[in-house]
This record gives sequence, structure tokens and C-alpha cells, in this order.
Amino acid sequence: MASPPEPEPDAGGLTDYERRRAENIRRNGVILDSLRRKAAELSAIIQLSRPPTKKQQPRARPRAAPAVVRRSLRTQGLPPPPASGPAPAPPRRSTRITPSLASAILDATSPPASEAKVRDDGFDARTELVLRPSNVRRLVSADRIPSLRILPLVDRTVVAAGSNVGHVGFWVVDDDGDDAHRVFEYMPHLSSVGAIVAHAAKPHKIYSCSHGGEICLMDLERENFNITRLSEFPILSLCQAPNSPSCLYFGEETDVKLFDDRIGKVSTSWNAHASRINSIDFHPENTYMLATSSRDGTACMWDLRTMKKKGAESLVVLEHDRGLQSAYFSPSGHMVATTSLDGIVRVFSVDNFENFHTVERNNNIGTHLSTFKAIWGWNDMDLFIGNATRAIDVISVDLNDSSISTTNNACLKSEHMVSIPYRFSAHPCKVGHLACSSSSGKVFLWTRA
Repeated sequence: MASPPEPEPDAGGLTDYERRRAENIRRNGVILDSLRRKAAELSAIIQLSRPPTKKQQPRARPRAAPAVVRRSLRTQGLPPPPASGPAPAPPRRSTRITPSLASAILDATSPPASEAKVRDDGFDARTELVLRPSNVRRLVSADRIPSLRILPLVDRTVVAAGSNVGHVGFWVVDDDGDDAHRVFEYMPHLSSVGAIVAHAAKPHKIYSCSHGGEICLMDLERENFNITRLSEFPILSLCQAPNSPSCLYFGEETDVKLFDDRIGKVSTSWNAHASRINSIDFHPENTYMLATSSRDGTACMWDLRTMKKKGAESLVVLEHDRGLQSAYFSPSGHMVATTSLDGIVRVFSVDNFENFHTVERNNNIGTHLSTFKAIWGWNDMDLFIGNATRAIDVISVDLNDSSISTTNNACLKSEHMVSIPYRFSAHPCKVGHLACSSSSGKVFLWTRA
């Protein structure tokens, strides 16, 4: 079959298709030139119709004052320098637990469930407690120790202390050797440590909370710290259920929350106060009864069996004139002692809360930055609380059927306690081992004479 004939070129050498294409390009160019002229004319008309405006001069910005960066050792969480010579270098810190500390706690004996906390009604703290020079240690390089705990171990004394900059220090008191093998410091938190707890059934699992909203688990078997809970609010109070070491009760702002470590989340929450919760404590006998204290000036008693998620109703509300720092049950559970922000201590009868006594004591703490919390010793007769004279008040309590009376004329003093004690922890398994911390980063361990 023959192919179609090729198109004949014109005299200019262009085919019919190329000629039509060139004509279209020329015509489009004429149209675009016309549009550009009309757009220029329209823009000129718009500019002439606008009123003249004054050109604004850029406003001069005021020169900012140079920022003053504080370089003091206090702001860096370091101890003060010696009388002469350069300041000491900060110690190395880690969240990886030292194997020697892990073995010291793991090899210790845990108390049986029936003897989680020992009692001794015949112990006289006024005459039997002494502070030896060897029982003074700096556990953290920061200034203040707002949380303190002696771990529940039968044959060993291990003190844990939390600092105001997030460090946690441990002191294995019974081990021989220098401090490099007895004192350990870690940095699991980024802000002040609010509380440290360890359950007698599982003392190798140590929990701590902080103002930054973290709850950390120190797992000695795995030799590390893990954040188990992170909140946007400060957590200052932490307590474990007596019959369940995996159940953590903590205060988050105005709520009491139950964190179940087995499932890794909060299972229940109750709105308990109108302001921040500062302490949570369980009754030593009735494991369903707990006490809370708050900055709203109240201490509340609760029954977990009847608490509802919304509108929880307390058994009783103990009102105070100032915000409260703590509310702790006595070893028998017959009394509860509260401490307010101004250092006033009140003791209530649990059987009749209208039966209470206010402890008269010297509350002149001046400009001291720390607050006091009174704790019970190993019986219902002794309360321990620091005072501004670098000593410990031993408050004697007497409860009878009709009234409560107290005597505050005994004081523990020592030349080795060079700063004001304001946090205390009684050894749960050894009568006569009382630890207290101060604003100097040191821990003082009082023992039997």
C-alpha cells in the first residue's frame, strides 16, 4: 500500500502546520502585551487614589540589662569549699546502681510479715540514745535532705536520703572500710525528692518521688533506676499498702492516687483535699484505714472500703490553723500525731478525736528554710522532732480513757550534730537506731549507748 504524500513547503520553506503554529504564537504575544499594559494602568490608578502615609521609623528597643549568672556552689548543689584552697570537684553520679550496694541490701535479712515494725514499750530514748562521731555522714553533695528512710532490714542498717536537687544517697552503716565502699550517691530525679519508701516484704525495691512529678523504682536485682510514673504535678507523699508492696498510694496535688506496679498504671483516684497533700500513712493494724495531711490545714482519716472515686467522704476531718506537714499513726494505732507548718504538734486519740492535746514547744525557727515533721519511735510514749537549737525534742505522751497529756522537757543534744535536724526515720527492725537529716547534707545516726 502506498504511503500518503508529504506536505508541500511554501516559498519561505515552512510547512502549513509550522505556519499556523507561528501565527498562533504571534497572536498570543499581542494579547499578553495588551494585558500587561492594562494591568500597569490599573496599578497606577490605585496608587494615585491612596492617601499619602508617613513612613514609620523603627522604634529603638531598650537595651536589656545583662543577665547575672550565679556561680555559687549552693546553686550548683555542691558543698561549701574548705577554709583555703579551691572548691572540690563534684562527684561522679549515675543512675546505674553500684553492685556492692546491691549485694549489701540483697544479702540482708528481711523481717517476717508479723514483725514488719518492732515495738519496745520499755525503751527510754532520753537516756539510751547517743550520737557517736563515727555515725555522722554526708550522703549527698547538695545542701538539704527533705526525705529520709532507714530500710526495713533485720541484720543491717542502710540509710537512704533524698536531696533538694534530686540526688539519692545510701549509707551502709554496718560495712567496714572507707566511705567509698559505704556511701553511694545517685541522681534518679531532676528536682527535690519528696519521699522514699521500701516495703518490708520487698526491701530490694525502693521507690522515691519528687517535685518534678516522677516516681522512680530502684530495682536492686536489675541494678538500675526506672521511672514508673511521670506526672505534670509535684508528688511529695508516697506510701505502700501494708499488705501489698506493689500498691503505691501517692498525693498528686489534691488527689490521693493508687498506682499498681503490677499493671504499671493508676487504678484509682480520690479527691481528698483542697490543697497539696504532704503525707499519707496507714494504720498499723487496720490496713484499710489511712491518714492524710495537707496544706489546706486539715488531716483526714479515710476508710478505703467506703471511699468513692468522686466525692470521697472521710471518717473525720481534723482542722488546724496552719497548713499541715504530716499526720502519722502511733505504733499501736491508738493515736495520731500531726505537725503544722509553724512546728506545732497535736496528738489525737483515734477512738475519740475530740480527745487531743497541743504540745507546747519552742517554735522559733526564724528564717530556717526547712519544716519539721514529728515521728513516733518504737512505742506510743515517744515523739521525735527537731528544734532550732540543733537538738531533738523528745515529747512524752500519755493516753488514758479521758485525756491525753504530754511532757516536753527532754532534749537530745550532741556536739557532733552541728546543724538543725528536721527529718527523722526510726529503724523499723532495730530499736534504738534513729536517723535524722539536716540542711547541711549530713545524716546523724543516734544509737543505743
